[in-house]
Amino acid sequence: MTDAPEGLIFLPLGGSGEIGMNFNLYGHGGQWLVVDLGVSFGDDTMPGVEVFMGDPEFIAQRREKLLGIVLTHAHEDHLGAVSHLWPRLRCPVYATPFAAALLRHKLGEANLLGEVEVREIPQGTRFRLGPFDIELVTVTHSLPEPNALALRTPEGLIVHTGDWKLDPAPITGPRADLAAMARLGAEGVRAVVGDSTNIFVRGSSGSESAVREHLIEMFGRFRGRIAVACFATNVARLGSIAAAAGAHGREVALVGRSLERIDSIARSLGFLDGAPSFVDVEEAAYLPRESVVYLCTGSQGEPRAALSRIAAGDHPQVRLQAGDAAIFSSRIIPGNERAIHRLHDQLVRQGVEVVTEKAEFVHVSGHPARDEIAELYRLLKPRLVVPVHGERRHLEEHARFARELGVPETVVIENGDMLRLAPGAPEIVDRVPTGRLGVDGLRLRPLDSSVFQARRRMARDGGAVVTLVLDAGGRMVAPPQVAALGLVDGADDDATRAALVTAVREAIEGMAPESLRDDETVREAARLSVRRHLGAEMGKRPRTEVHLVRV
Repeated sequence: MTDAPEGLIFLPLGGSGEIGMNFNLYGHGGQWLVVDLGVSFGDDTMPGVEVFMGDPEFIAQRREKLLGIVLTHAHEDHLGAVSHLWPRLRCPVYATPFAAALLRHKLGEANLLGEVEVREIPQGTRFRLGPFDIELVTVTHSLPEPNALALRTPEGLIVHTGDWKLDPAPITGPRADLAAMARLGAEGVRAVVGDSTNIFVRGSSGSESAVREHLIEMFGRFRGRIAVACFATNVARLGSIAAAAGAHGREVALVGRSLERIDSIARSLGFLDGAPSFVDVEEAAYLPRESVVYLCTGSQGEPRAALSRIAAGDHPQVRLQAGDAAIFSSRIIPGNERAIHRLHDQLVRQGVEVVTEKAEFVHVSGHPARDEIAELYRLLKPRLVVPVHGERRHLEEHARFARELGVPETVVIENGDMLRLAPGAPEIVDRVPTGRLGVDGLRLRPLDSSVFQARRRMARDGGAVVTLVLDAGGRMVAPPQVAALGLVDGADDDATRAALVTAVREAIEGMAPESLRDDETVREAARLSVRRHLGAEMGKRPRTEVHLVRV
């Protein structure tokens, strides 16, 4: 593995070949810079894992050469891993005030607030870290203070776009700084490392102001309660929902702790100036149905989020009923389709009208469509485009589109590819081992660890535990005990339990005397007897543990 490659290096450890989990390294002269450190969210294939992130082993081994972590914005897939991985990196973190406030909250939950040096940098700031002269360039996105990074180095100027779009009428913050983009283009951009999320979407992504106008019109159609689910960090959407509610004499109650936290941070930084205060959820329960809007977490079908609990009838303060409406003011993140559709179905069964972006103009993406990407490249005039933030199909299409726009060079890479951007032609000079770490309670574990493999296997095939009590010679002192977890249920399966006990007994009694004195041989015989019986009867091969006690 190359330890200190020559030239200017780009190395993604997450977010290239996938959407989410952004974790990027830039290197020059043996020194390294991390750009974004985010998470992705677990699904049904990862029992017990709510979030996972890229393995930082490569840069952790070189942390004495790590200059810092620069965050482009406050989304979880760009900063959510900092509180988990910082103890292995131990460097300053640079973020704008909104991202810094969210990060401090996470660090407080992880008992790291007093340890991590968080340096606030206003939008438009230019500062230096080692060989990197860094300028924050204002863009628009679906939360406050998003930034592209202009990285000036001895080998040339790189623009790392982060998540961006060109909203002509943003609600929170200024429009994208197109003058700065043109200035960078005139200076000479060696490479753009760019967002590929919406590369298949033609036209433009649309404006948040247009969504606000439609929400105001649409709220007037409903006569019952309105529940709206959106991403908590979409502060502009919070303001739009408040405006739509106010236009029709409704009060808004926040349902979900993350929304309450974002509301507090956004108001403290002035992003919700002019928006009325939200009412307490308990107070909203006493309002007439036609006078309340519930703004809820859970737009992605998260089982413990507010809207999922409401749909299940499990929320202590909020109920929906026939004649009410639930508006999903967000897009479906790939991988969440099943959970969201289950939530939709639960609500519809209760007579709740479900409204999504497919039926109404209730959401615009925070990522650029093709016209916006074309405009960016017209301004920046890059010699090279490196697509990131997308699955392989997104990256390949982004590269093809960039060449169609006249960009001379494109390179498609994935996590672990060490790409030399300059000097000379771009070249993959090494391959770095990559992995994923899952948050398992209070621990981080590799997703390919034996623990997660066993858990996935148990989720699929169940588990069995056998307890044997033998004397020194191998004679059974008590009948075998067999627990078949996730495989047998109630009195109807008493025959199966009895058959398992018989299978274990027969396997042990059929062993040679010398084998009965070897613990591992006895355990394996009991384990195989259970697996064979359940395989023949149920078609299952459960993970089986044997506890052997000698007396």
